[in-house]
Amino acid sequence: MSLIQVRDLRKVFGEQVVLSDINFDVQDGQIRVLMGASGSGKSTLLQCLNRLEDPTSGSIIFRGKEVAGPGVDVRALRKQIGFVFQQFALYSHLTVLENVTLALKILEGMKIPEANEKALATLEKFDMTMHQHKYPAQLSGGQQQRVAIARALAMDPAVLVLDEPTSALDPIMSRDVADLINGLHESGITMLCVTHDLTLAQNISDTVMFLDKGVIRADDKISVLASDQSDPDIQAFFGNKDGFK
Repeated sequence: MSLIQVRDLRKVFGEQVVLSDINFDVQDGQIRVLMGASGSGKSTLLQCLNRLEDPTSGSIIFRGKEVAGPGVDVRALRKQIGFVFQQFALYSHLTVLENVTLALKILEGMKIPEANEKALATLEKFDMTMHQHKYPAQLSGGQQQRVAIARALAMDPAVLVLDEPTSALDPIMSRDVADLINGLHESGITMLCVTHDLTLAQNISDTVMFLDKGVIRADDKISVLASDQSDPDIQAFFGNKDGFK
């Protein structure tokens, strides 16, 4: 069953076409990976999905309902689409526990004891309860990533969106994030991951979507996209790393 269906999505800023004729599905329990060079439209696409940006035209069906048009409860939509930002976006003046409980208290109306219980149960899944009283600056990049994911999952979203989850991490921490994503997948979490990290993409999904100049040019296995038979522009992106041919 398709959790998300995107059809003929288009986004224009002035005279600049940022997204054109975007079509793809995300199935329940699936990991979908979107790749592309900087400026290809990846971030804009994510922002359209949770209505941080309004699509110029096209359709986004979420759980069988159109969410791209007017009259949509955007706040309710965003509660169902857990967003993990590229730079984590943790509040520096709040502790780990306070970062995770903030949305639970504001958006879900939970009292402090209930929010703390929910947050601690989520943090425990990421081995982060021992760090609950620390501030983001006291954590490693990998630990901050775990807190950001825990904060999103504490809201029980239908889908988790990860925007460049390894961009601020070293190779060892990047492998840990891949293991973490695969563990979430095994537990049934639906995910859409935007990344330029070929190693991460290969470790979490058999296939990727390739976005180029606002158009999805391919949706296939990395090995196919990196082969000599693929489009030269696509091959140039996927075939320039050892181990992908």
